[in-house]
Amino acid sequence: MSAAIEDYGIIGDCESVALVGSNGSIDWLCWPRFDSDACFAALLGTPANGRWLLAPASAVKSTTRKYRDHTLILETRFETLDGVVTVIDFMPPRSGHSDLVRIVRGETGQVRMTMELTIRFDYGLSVPGSVPSEKASCTRPSVPISSSSMEKPRSITRTPR
Repeated sequence: MSAAIEDYGIIGDCESVALVGSNGSIDWLCWPRFDSDACFAALLGTPANGRWLLAPASAVKSTTRKYRDHTLILETRFETLDGVVTVIDFMPPRSGHSDLVRIVRGETGQVRMTMELTIRFDYGLSVPGSVPSEKASCTRPSVPISSSSMEKPRSITRTPR
């Protein structure tokens, strides 16, 4: 089940928009345009309908959120027993294509992160590979991601520099 609507922040690039939950999950994204089918539609159903979760793997003591001044750059700060980490989400203005950027910034300690990327098309009904290729998207993560299962959680540890 998705979060209450007031638990979501919005990021966008003037041609598309994503809803980011306070739990670190992008539960809604119509891409590449506002009128495109949603590829993340957990807002309407369950995580199996598509989402991108990026959050601490351990229990969260507190969560705070803010937008950088005069921007749609959303910062979600998670405090855990192991430390503090901030997830920065934004969609930069387009230069020919659309980007969705997620950055993990270690603040204190060592926080183990989990990532679940479940891409679905047709509002959560179609699994990638069963839809026309013009609906496909590309991610360029800075950590390796196995293509063996798009629903398998991926864990990383982020340490402050």
